[in-house]
Amino acid sequence: WRTTHKLDPYREIASDKPPLDVQVVAQDWKWLFIYPEQGVAAVNQLAIPTGRPISLRITSDTVMNSFYVPALAGQIYAMAGMQTRLQMLADAPGKYVGRNTQYSGGGFSDQFFEVLAMSPAEFDAWVARAKQAPARLDQPTYASLAEKSRLNPVALYSAVEPRLFDKIIEKYAGPHAHGAA
Repeated sequence: WRTTHKLDPYREIASDKPPLDVQVVAQDWKWLFIYPEQGVAAVNQLAIPTGRPISLRITSDTVMNSFYVPALAGQIYAMAGMQTRLQMLADAPGKYVGRNTQYSGGGFSDQFFEVLAMSPAEFDAWVARAKQAPARLDQPTYASLAEKSRLNPVALYSAVEPRLFDKIIEKYAGPHAHGAA
């Protein structure tokens, strides 16, 4: 019981550094990572600074998926209309593999992403590169990205539509969530 509660994926990792918030959206058959504080996003690449806790908010814009980075964190489900949480921390720089471990259709076997754990200075440089990307993640761009596709290359977005993550969750809420009878 004690060990189970110690490993609660929602519990923040104790640190003198504030967690980096990343919003994660599972799609057919790729992963979208939104960095709300930095105002950038990436497809199939999760860049994180070492030594700083990472606080993930996870949802799905398709069927249920399972977010898993075996070398850094446990597994947790991503479900449409819901948000789950996962905390992780990379102690040292490196490249790690993350993937969906819940069968989700024809492109499931190709639904993986890279995690780049880097020094804080390298992370800041990554954010600066992302801010220079020509693509912006607005509603039309997101709609195109959300279409089924396989083996998506890494893509960076220099700006993200406000509240995009929340809008993805809300579209599955239905009329009862908005006070309708």
